[in-house]
Amino acid sequence: MAITASAIAAFSQDFRADRANRVAANAATSAGVLAAATSYAGARALPRDFSIELSQGSITNQRRSGRCWMFASLNTLRYELMHRWNLDDFEFSEAYLFFWDKIEKANVYLANVLATLDEPTDSRTFQAINEGPVDDGGWWQMFTNLAGKYGLVPASAYPENANTRDSDAFVQYLNTMLRDFAATMRARHAAGASLDELRAYKDDCMKTVYRVTAISLGEPPRSFEFLARTKDDADDDSKNHDSKDSDDKERDGKERDDKDCKAASPKDGTDNYNGTNSRRQIHEESITPLEFMHKYVPVELDDFVTLCNAPMERTPYWKRYAIDWTTNVAGSDQMTFVNVPMDTLRDAAVRQLQAGHPLWFACDCMQYALRSAGVFDPATVRVDELFGVTMHYDKAQAIEYRDAESNHAMTLTGVNLDAHGVPNRWKIENSWGKDSGKDGYFVASAQWFDRYVTELVVRKEYLDDATRAALETEPVHIAPWQPLTRPCK
Repeated sequence: MAITASAIAAFSQDFRADRANRVAANAATSAGVLAAATSYAGARALPRDFSIELSQGSITNQRRSGRCWMFASLNTLRYELMHRWNLDDFEFSEAYLFFWDKIEKANVYLANVLATLDEPTDSRTFQAINEGPVDDGGWWQMFTNLAGKYGLVPASAYPENANTRDSDAFVQYLNTMLRDFAATMRARHAAGASLDELRAYKDDCMKTVYRVTAISLGEPPRSFEFLARTKDDADDDSKNHDSKDSDDKERDGKERDDKDCKAASPKDGTDNYNGTNSRRQIHEESITPLEFMHKYVPVELDDFVTLCNAPMERTPYWKRYAIDWTTNVAGSDQMTFVNVPMDTLRDAAVRQLQAGHPLWFACDCMQYALRSAGVFDPATVRVDELFGVTMHYDKAQAIEYRDAESNHAMTLTGVNLDAHGVPNRWKIENSWGKDSGKDGYFVASAQWFDRYVTELVVRKEYLDDATRAALETEPVHIAPWQPLTRPCK
């Protein structure tokens, strides 16, 4: 039934009759919806002090790319590396994993095309496969797939470039090439080509993918030099930090004093009067990415588990779920999650922060968010008051109707606990640069966290018994279009 002119006239009359509507319209059209909806009372009720707060390195910036899941993963690990080796700051190369993510996703896409040669192109399965062959988005498990195969390198060994900072054009045309390869592969299959012939064609396609990626990003290093200087001994807190091997013998003699330095300056304890840096060095003349990761990252990737809070009837708690057609590395498992109640997820986060370790998490970062101020909070972003509308659906319905699926990954680095030990706000390290939020950090209210956080990556040692038991169950497979979680960008 069409909207009538008389109905429009009635809507307009009702709108103009209410003074609050006119005031709200003046504010929203002048300043924008978010600014007009911002509550000063809500902002004041959400301070940036935290009873538990971890000391992290410099804020990173994913620029115009969908690599948040990589940044959040590497920010989680660099904290461990910095504190184990007593460094002032450190950043992994996100660009390095970006290169291998494109290669591996392209290979998986072409393999999936081979596996669905008789599937109609308009089927839901093929549409899911074909949606974005090498799009930037991903999950924690995609990160561990890449790091486990290719290792990690410092940012200095493989720096950012124009196409990592702004990936749109590179990804667009690589996707176009891959779909062209897929169309050719399916046409040859229809014409009677054998599977061996199609596999050979796939290998030729991957040569092209590598060439295009290397032209766009530059080839990644097979080995590199690594040199870092530790903090002054007086600031050394690494002895109290958990690691897979806290014995200094792990350093294999690579940490050394600068023999050309004189006594340290009494002013700051690090530099001599002649300007020579006297802090101890960690130096590797030639080390491979896998060697670097295994030697200098003091945690094992297999020790982490992804928890999910998706409270729909179709996804009961205390089960593992695997989303079909979602791996980014051939031969690895599909994206797998253990679905748990929110209090279980929340308690695990608090335990891990209390133990001194940050956490990777995924959320809907668009909901009740003030990017410039660095706030996630429905009590601060009062769109309900601005529009005079109350939204009634719960978290399960928001996910079911695809209104609040995960779209961004960040790192939890702090929490404030009230007098009863209950979290009432969270400190979040983002990857949007230091000019976003307060010096790159955001604060999230407990209400926002419970409603819009969908995934959390936890070290196994901080899981409860029920979650541990769920880890041992066979995963329930679901289709990629079923609502549970989405890749983060």
